[in-house]
Amino acid sequence: MAVASHFIEAGKILVQFSTEENFKKIESAGDIMVEAIKKGRKVYACGNGGSMCDAMHFAEELTGRYRGNRQAIPALAIADQSHISCVSNDFGYEYVFSRFLEAFGNEGDVLFAISTSGNSKNVLNAIEVAINKGMKIIGLTGKDGGKMKEVCDVEIRAPYSDFADRAQEIHIKVIHSLIDHIESKLI
Repeated sequence: MAVASHFIEAGKILVQFSTEENFKKIESAGDIMVEAIKKGRKVYACGNGGSMCDAMHFAEELTGRYRGNRQAIPALAIADQSHISCVSNDFGYEYVFSRFLEAFGNEGDVLFAISTSGNSKNVLNAIEVAINKGMKIIGLTGKDGGKMKEVCDVEIRAPYSDFADRAQEIHIKVIHSLIDHIESKLI
Protein backbone atom coordinates (compact mmCIF):
# COMPACT_ATOMS: atom_id res chain seq x y z
CA MET A 1 0.00 0.00 0.00
CA ALA A 2 1.45 3.36 -1.00
CA VAL A 3 1.90 5.93 1.75
CA ALA A 4 -0.70 8.30 0.28
CA SER A 5 -3.35 5.59 0.21
CA HIS A 6 -3.19 5.28 4.03
CA PHE A 7 -4.13 8.95 4.37
CA ILE A 8 -6.82 8.79 1.71
CA GLU A 9 -8.44 5.74 3.30
CA ALA A 10 -8.19 7.23 6.81
CA GLY A 11 -9.77 10.46 5.56
CA LYS A 12 -12.70 8.58 4.02
CA ILE A 13 -13.32 6.65 7.25
CA LEU A 14 -13.16 9.84 9.31
CA VAL A 15 -15.76 11.46 7.03
CA GLN A 16 -17.93 8.34 7.28
CA PHE A 17 -17.74 8.48 11.10
CA SER A 18 -18.43 12.23 11.32
CA THR A 19 -22.20 12.13 11.78
CA GLU A 20 -24.49 13.98 14.16
CA GLU A 21 -25.43 10.63 15.71
CA ASN A 22 -21.80 9.84 16.58
CA PHE A 23 -21.19 13.35 17.89
CA LYS A 24 -24.21 12.96 20.19
CA LYS A 25 -22.90 9.59 21.43
CA ILE A 26 -19.55 11.18 22.29
CA GLU A 27 -21.31 14.00 24.13
CA SER A 28 -23.54 11.54 25.98
CA ALA A 29 -20.53 9.43 26.99
CA GLY A 30 -18.72 12.55 28.17
CA ASP A 31 -21.75 13.64 30.18
CA ILE A 32 -21.87 10.25 31.94
CA MET A 33 -18.20 10.62 32.87
CA VAL A 34 -18.67 14.23 34.03
CA GLU A 35 -21.64 13.28 36.21
CA ALA A 36 -19.62 10.50 37.85
CA ILE A 37 -16.59 12.74 38.42
CA LYS A 38 -18.76 15.49 39.96
CA LYS A 39 -20.05 12.88 42.43
CA GLY A 40 -16.52 11.91 43.46
CA ARG A 41 -16.43 8.74 41.37
CA LYS A 42 -13.63 7.54 39.07
CA VAL A 43 -13.24 6.52 35.44
CA TYR A 44 -11.37 3.29 34.70
CA ALA A 45 -10.14 2.51 31.18
CA CYS A 46 -9.03 -0.79 29.67
CA GLY A 47 -8.08 -2.37 26.37
CA ASN A 48 -5.48 -4.66 24.78
CA GLY A 49 -2.41 -3.73 22.75
CA GLY A 50 -2.96 -0.41 21.00
CA SER A 51 -6.26 -0.09 22.85
CA MET A 52 -4.38 -0.33 26.16
CA CYS A 53 -2.15 2.47 24.95
CA ASP A 54 -5.31 4.46 24.14
CA ALA A 55 -6.70 3.70 27.62
CA MET A 56 -3.45 4.94 29.15
CA HIS A 57 -3.46 8.03 26.91
CA PHE A 58 -7.04 8.82 27.97
CA ALA A 59 -6.26 8.48 31.69
CA GLU A 60 -3.01 10.46 31.62
CA GLU A 61 -4.63 13.36 29.78
CA LEU A 62 -7.24 13.56 32.57
CA THR A 63 -4.89 13.14 35.54
CA GLY A 64 -2.24 15.33 33.91
CA ARG A 65 -3.32 17.90 31.39
CA TYR A 66 -4.83 18.09 27.95
CA ARG A 67 -4.76 21.62 26.60
CA GLY A 68 -4.57 23.74 29.72
CA ASN A 69 -3.71 23.65 33.39
CA ARG A 70 -6.49 22.53 35.73
CA GLN A 71 -7.09 20.28 38.70
CA ALA A 72 -6.39 16.58 38.11
CA ILE A 73 -9.40 14.48 37.09
CA PRO A 74 -9.66 10.94 38.58
CA ALA A 75 -9.06 8.45 35.78
CA LEU A 76 -7.00 5.28 35.77
CA ALA A 77 -5.98 2.90 33.00
CA ILE A 78 -5.89 -0.73 34.08
CA ALA A 79 -2.31 -1.20 32.94
CA ASP A 80 -0.25 -2.07 36.01
CA GLN A 81 2.20 -4.71 34.77
CA SER A 82 2.61 -6.45 38.11
CA HIS A 83 -1.18 -6.82 38.41
CA ILE A 84 -1.49 -8.03 34.81
CA SER A 85 1.32 -10.59 35.10
CA CYS A 86 0.05 -11.86 38.45
CA VAL A 87 -3.56 -12.28 37.35
CA SER A 88 -2.70 -13.73 33.95
CA ASN A 89 -0.39 -16.25 35.63
CA ASP A 90 -2.76 -17.20 38.45
CA PHE A 91 -6.17 -16.93 36.75
CA GLY A 92 -5.67 -16.33 33.01
CA TYR A 93 -5.33 -13.25 30.83
CA GLU A 94 -9.10 -13.07 30.37
CA TYR A 95 -9.37 -11.84 33.99
CA VAL A 96 -6.72 -9.08 34.09
CA PHE A 97 -9.25 -6.23 33.91
CA SER A 98 -12.14 -7.80 35.81
CA ARG A 99 -10.00 -8.67 38.84
CA PHE A 100 -8.83 -5.06 39.02
CA LEU A 101 -12.42 -3.80 39.00
CA GLU A 102 -13.37 -6.39 41.62
CA ALA A 103 -10.75 -4.78 43.85
CA PHE A 104 -11.25 -1.09 43.06
CA GLY A 105 -14.48 -0.45 41.13
CA ASN A 106 -17.43 1.06 42.98
CA GLU A 107 -21.04 1.82 42.24
CA GLY A 108 -21.25 5.05 40.26
CA ASP A 109 -17.78 4.69 38.70
CA VAL A 110 -17.42 4.48 34.91
CA LEU A 111 -15.64 1.85 32.83
CA PHE A 112 -14.27 3.10 29.52
CA ALA A 113 -13.86 -0.20 27.63
CA ILE A 114 -11.91 -0.20 24.36
CA SER A 115 -11.90 -3.10 21.88
CA THR A 116 -11.63 -2.74 18.11
CA SER A 117 -13.53 -6.01 17.65
CA GLY A 118 -15.92 -5.55 20.56
CA ASN A 119 -15.22 -9.17 21.49
CA SER A 120 -12.11 -9.13 23.69
CA LYS A 121 -12.86 -11.65 26.44
CA ASN A 122 -10.97 -9.77 29.14
CA VAL A 123 -12.79 -6.53 28.29
CA LEU A 124 -16.15 -8.34 28.30
CA ASN A 125 -15.32 -9.84 31.71
CA ALA A 126 -14.53 -6.35 33.01
CA ILE A 127 -17.86 -5.10 31.68
CA GLU A 128 -19.64 -7.92 33.49
CA VAL A 129 -18.01 -6.94 36.80
CA ALA A 130 -18.78 -3.26 36.15
CA ILE A 131 -22.45 -4.03 35.52
CA ASN A 132 -22.66 -6.11 38.71
CA LYS A 133 -21.11 -3.25 40.69
CA GLY A 134 -23.51 -0.63 39.31
CA MET A 135 -20.95 1.13 37.14
CA LYS A 136 -21.73 2.80 33.81
CA ILE A 137 -20.02 1.42 30.71
CA ILE A 138 -18.79 3.46 27.77
CA GLY A 139 -17.62 1.23 24.91
CA LEU A 140 -15.31 2.20 22.08
CA THR A 141 -15.54 -0.46 19.37
CA GLY A 142 -15.11 -1.16 15.67
CA LYS A 143 -16.24 -3.67 13.03
CA ASP A 144 -19.85 -4.65 13.93
CA GLY A 145 -19.52 -3.72 17.63
CA GLY A 146 -19.20 -7.36 18.67
CA LYS A 147 -20.70 -8.49 21.97
CA MET A 148 -19.95 -5.11 23.53
CA LYS A 149 -22.68 -3.38 21.54
CA GLU A 150 -25.31 -5.15 23.64
CA VAL A 151 -23.90 -4.34 27.09
CA CYS A 152 -22.63 -0.75 26.99
CA ASP A 153 -24.59 2.25 28.23
CA VAL A 154 -23.08 4.13 25.28
CA GLU A 155 -21.26 2.37 22.44
CA ILE A 156 -19.20 4.49 20.05
CA ARG A 157 -18.24 2.45 17.00
CA ALA A 158 -15.62 3.22 14.37
CA PRO A 159 -16.80 2.41 10.84
CA TYR A 160 -16.04 -1.09 9.60
CA SER A 161 -12.56 -1.63 8.19
CA ASP A 162 -10.54 -4.76 7.58
CA PHE A 163 -7.78 -3.79 10.00
CA ALA A 164 -7.66 -2.43 13.55
CA ASP A 165 -5.50 0.58 12.66
CA ARG A 166 -8.38 2.48 11.04
CA ALA A 167 -10.60 1.90 14.09
CA GLN A 168 -7.77 3.04 16.37
CA GLU A 169 -7.40 6.24 14.35
CA ILE A 170 -11.06 7.02 14.98
CA HIS A 171 -10.71 5.96 18.61
CA ILE A 172 -7.98 8.51 19.33
CA LYS A 173 -10.11 11.28 17.84
CA VAL A 174 -13.02 10.18 20.03
CA ILE A 175 -10.73 10.07 23.07
CA HIS A 176 -9.49 13.61 22.50
CA SER A 177 -13.07 14.80 21.97
CA LEU A 178 -14.17 13.12 25.20
CA ILE A 179 -11.32 14.70 27.15
CA ASP A 180 -12.11 18.13 25.74
CA HIS A 181 -15.81 17.68 26.59
CA ILE A 182 -15.00 16.55 30.14
CA GLU A 183 -12.63 19.48 30.69
CA SER A 184 -15.13 22.00 29.33
CA LYS A 185 -17.79 20.80 31.80
CA LEU A 186 -15.51 20.64 34.85
CA ILE A 187 -13.45 23.83 34.56
